[in-house]
Amino acid sequence: MGINEGIEIIRAQVQNLPDSPGVYRMLGVNDDPLYVGKARALKRRVVSYTRWDQLPKRLQRMVAETVRMEIIHTHTEIEALLLEANLIKKLRPRYNILLKDDKSFPYIRMSGTHDFPRVEKYRGVQDKDGDYFGPFASGYAVNETIGVLQRAFLLRNCSDSIFASRARPCLQYHIKRCTAPCVGYVTKEQYAQQADEAKQFLSGKSRAIIERFSQAMQYASERMDYEEAATYRDRVQALNHIQLKQDINVQNVDDADVFALARDGALVCVQVFFFRQGQNFGNKSYFPRVGADDSDEAILSAFLPQFYASRTPPKDIFTSHVVEEAKLIEAALREMHHTRYALSISAPSRGDRRRILDFVCSNARHALQRHRIERAGDTMGLQRMQEIFELAETPQRIEIYDNSHVQGTNKIGAMVVAGPEGFKKSAYRKFNIKTTDTGDDFAMMREVFSRRFTRALEEGRQGDPEHWPDLVLIDGGVGQLNVCNEVLAQLGIADQFCVVAISKGPDRNAGREQFHRKGKAPFQLDFDDSGLMYMQRLRDEAHRFAIGAHRAKRSKAMISSSLDEVAGIGPTRKKALLAHFGSAKAVENAGLKDLEAVPGVNKATAKLIYDHYHGS
Repeated sequence: MGINEGIEIIRAQVQNLPDSPGVYRMLGVNDDPLYVGKARALKRRVVSYTRWDQLPKRLQRMVAETVRMEIIHTHTEIEALLLEANLIKKLRPRYNILLKDDKSFPYIRMSGTHDFPRVEKYRGVQDKDGDYFGPFASGYAVNETIGVLQRAFLLRNCSDSIFASRARPCLQYHIKRCTAPCVGYVTKEQYAQQADEAKQFLSGKSRAIIERFSQAMQYASERMDYEEAATYRDRVQALNHIQLKQDINVQNVDDADVFALARDGALVCVQVFFFRQGQNFGNKSYFPRVGADDSDEAILSAFLPQFYASRTPPKDIFTSHVVEEAKLIEAALREMHHTRYALSISAPSRGDRRRILDFVCSNARHALQRHRIERAGDTMGLQRMQEIFELAETPQRIEIYDNSHVQGTNKIGAMVVAGPEGFKKSAYRKFNIKTTDTGDDFAMMREVFSRRFTRALEEGRQGDPEHWPDLVLIDGGVGQLNVCNEVLAQLGIADQFCVVAISKGPDRNAGREQFHRKGKAPFQLDFDDSGLMYMQRLRDEAHRFAIGAHRAKRSKAMISSSLDEVAGIGPTRKKALLAHFGSAKAVENAGLKDLEAVPGVNKATAKLIYDHYHGS
């Protein structure tokens, strides 16, 4: 397609468009999504793409690649904005401003249905009974806060099934992180007070809780009950530890997300800090894909709807730049999340809120600087890959493969992806190995390669730069390399890309790795070669991902039980059975009448469970 053809396709669409709200999609060859946009008046918005000389270069390229358009009419502009955000998130069009990292944030959850509520990390839809506190910027921040809650308020963190089956206190009680409600060392009322104090702390009443504990410590000391005084001292120290980690005074900010944008040409960082009940719950950096000609205001306007597409916004959203169509975005977010509070998007210019914003802006600039240095290192590493392996061009997509298992159990194959922008975590894949019952690394690698590239060919991904590698690195030796090349030859793509195996070398020492390629002699690189260090980083990331996936699979297998094999028993009934009997073994030995006594288990279900274990 060319410039004139793209303009004519758009011009033909304009003739049939009304001046009403809607969403338009520009599609390229093979219906690849190029761009998604929304408009208050479709005709007036779409016709602007036919004025070639007024478009930025990025959109000129988009018009030249347009093969056809799709139009969706909506009742209101708010509906159009919501639909646009969802389509961008789903389709990830090439020419839109994209929020690349869209993982959910973790929360702290305290259950509302148990007599002795558990404190736990939680991700996902908040549709269960209980109290949720967050979001936190990372799992590490949640784990650290839960540790403080255990030290300060002595709350349990064990599962309900373990809680129900305890006969004596666990280690958490002995290291003074739990009051052992599982064995009756604390009453329901006493534990409820502990939980209520923890909720107050998470709700911003930390100073009141610390003062209360300090007074209790003083009273215990005056009574010469030094053991109790020491306990309160430790609890105060735990709470003060969190208070001291607050990076900025947020006394005049209740619930707010603060966004600051820093940029260097087309390289942009959007830093967001989460403040809840006057406490800093951490921060996260985003590096959205933008064009050099996109304005800062337009970037934030496109960023916010995508960011909150699956997250509940607080009542205050502060931004470093005035957001275009702020009122429209506010209305869309209120409708999307059915909020009952007055949501506001603003760019503070003075006072405490401006000082907070300046603090976030400074963090954004530092994060951008670090990211730029990392990007420069990735660029140098890719260029060195081209030199070492004699590639025609600098590789844009490198795939790294590794396997993980313990004596042939819980076998996992892993693929990580790297490119000019660093590791592309959204493209990572793990493979549950199915075809081998042993720890045969060659057979596992054969299965991984077969599944990965057979599927890519079936989906027509061959040659697609977004999904097709320029260079493949394998953590292994000549054996793994031969197996992978055999698979590629059978699929007819043996010469499509460069495949390299990295073996540990003599004595398995880092820096003495050997590199193997088909038809070439093995070789080593100098210890201080930048290409070697880059490949070590890629291999270590593949190893980390593979080990993490293997451990998760192994942990899941460890907590599985024979109840998982009973047809018709879902998570709710499984939980009720374990809570009632204490263990899967006790369920196996239970009689019909005992099974019928479990809440939620009727006579038919009880007989189903009994027959499963007794072979009737």
